[in-house]
Amino acid sequence: MATDFKSIPVIYVAPLFAKCNDPKMVQDPGVREVVKQLDQACREAGFFYAKGHGIPETMVKEVRNITHKFFDLPYEEKLKIKMTPAAGYRGYQRIGENITKGVPDMHEAIDCYKELKQGMYGALGKPMEGCNQWPHYPPNFKELMEKYISLCTEVSRKIMRGIALALGGSPDEFEGERGGDAFWVMRLIGYPGASTANGKCTSENDIGCGAHTDNGLLTLVNQDENITALQVRNQAGEWISAPPIPGTFVCNIGDMLKILSNGLYESTLHRVINKSPTYRVCVAFFYEPNYDAAVEPLEVCVRKSSGIRKFENAVYGEHLVSKVQTNFVT
Repeated sequence: MATDFKSIPVIYVAPLFAKCNDPKMVQDPGVREVVKQLDQACREAGFFYAKGHGIPETMVKEVRNITHKFFDLPYEEKLKIKMTPAAGYRGYQRIGENITKGVPDMHEAIDCYKELKQGMYGALGKPMEGCNQWPHYPPNFKELMEKYISLCTEVSRKIMRGIALALGGSPDEFEGERGGDAFWVMRLIGYPGASTANGKCTSENDIGCGAHTDNGLLTLVNQDENITALQVRNQAGEWISAPPIPGTFVCNIGDMLKILSNGLYESTLHRVINKSPTYRVCVAFFYEPNYDAAVEPLEVCVRKSSGIRKFENAVYGEHLVSKVQTNFVT
């Protein structure tokens, strides 16, 4: 359960990653220390910074830079990859097309999903079938993003092994039928500067992304340096800033992990308000369960909750489709 935290902890995850595939990882003192910090962060804030994740900073920056270049293109050019239901909700959406709790968000974005082959999950998968729409310009956009997605997938898998241990389970709790073929979502998001959004630097009315929790297991946020816009709500209702820290991802847990942990870990409300006059880019990678996973509280977490199961089962794909189909104006 989130507390009245005033800042978001930084966790050096390299010791966990170094032993992540070692059958004896749980006995390693470095791993145990990271696991302890993950447990505390997930219980108290639902957010943490991951440092020492191993993805080169040059690549992390290049992903943001090439995203800036795309959003700098003329509107007509961006519309060539317009998001539609027929495209499996993949592609570009203009400012105001994304809806959070009924209110248009002040951002534009490219939405990408792990590609589902036709018929792969029957009726459950049909709304999300399709190929990602990558722009032809800037050059190498698709190649860079696919490499980045592969690396983010591996970083997320390793952090989830640590979180599994933090909950008192085995390292592979979130593999196999739950997440062995993990779905993913990536949103490349551009937030206009306050002065360009409405001609003056107000901001509470120009919310880049309204207060929400994330759908899946774990989110990795790669945000522009020198602009603080991401805010996280603590239990007292205060909005705590999550400023960019070079060499880190901001990480937060999602609704599916809340269910799996039987509420021991809470998915925390967060929002984006860009008060800076500068255009801001954020690349959010969402690591999810298997598309057809039946998500239910882990037995180890039910035991920690006096045997009380606090959540019904949820099929991840159904949860995703219901969110996607209500999140956009098309």
